[in-house]
Amino acid sequence: MVMATTTFTAAGTSLASVTLEVADPEAARRFYSACDLDPYVHLRASEAHSTGFRGFTMALTVSGPATVDSFIGAAVDAGATVLKPAAKSLWGYGGVAQAPDGTIWKVATSAKKDIGPATREIDDVVVLLGVENVKATKQFYVSRGLTVAKSFGGKYAEFASGQSGPLKLALYKRRALAKDLGVPAAGAGSHRIVLGGTGGTFTDPDGFAWEAAASRAPTSS
Repeated sequence: MVMATTTFTAAGTSLASVTLEVADPEAARRFYSACDLDPYVHLRASEAHSTGFRGFTMALTVSGPATVDSFIGAAVDAGATVLKPAAKSLWGYGGVAQAPDGTIWKVATSAKKDIGPATREIDDVVVLLGVENVKATKQFYVSRGLTVAKSFGGKYAEFASGQSGPLKLALYKRRALAKDLGVPAAGAGSHRIVLGGTGGTFTDPDGFAWEAAASRAPTSS
């Protein structure tokens, strides 16, 4: 799933941070630090009820298979559970792991062969929301000022990123996202994620909450 300088263009709303709600912020901080992912998430203590699929994933796009393996290996060493082992696919190479706090992370590359050694560089961090109606939720965000960069009918939509930084927002059908991640689609309770933005406090049609963007990544609040 962020540094305060990272935003994507929108006339009314800009995504500037991602806060994960976790039961143990200190343990989560150690995990994300060990995986070199702490610059991209804020952490907040929460005991909110949540069962099953939380309806989103943090998707990392990297340069090559070796880097995919490096990130997933570091996550496993720090306590993550592999949901889908890294493997080649029609679209490239990727794998899925679930952090100890329950957040699902997907790491992927469009490259099927390495052209160099593994790095710790991330090209994009996509907050991929699983929604019931992609077209309706896309229109909701467009009405709040977001610009669509990619759209594939009612299956997928990605919003434009206008400034430097890796963070992006995208929408995918919930059941399709769950299948892609290797988990059942059923889930209830809190999403355990809060999106920070410049467009005020609101909740989207699928229950994902937005608030004023955090200025730095706290370990609790």
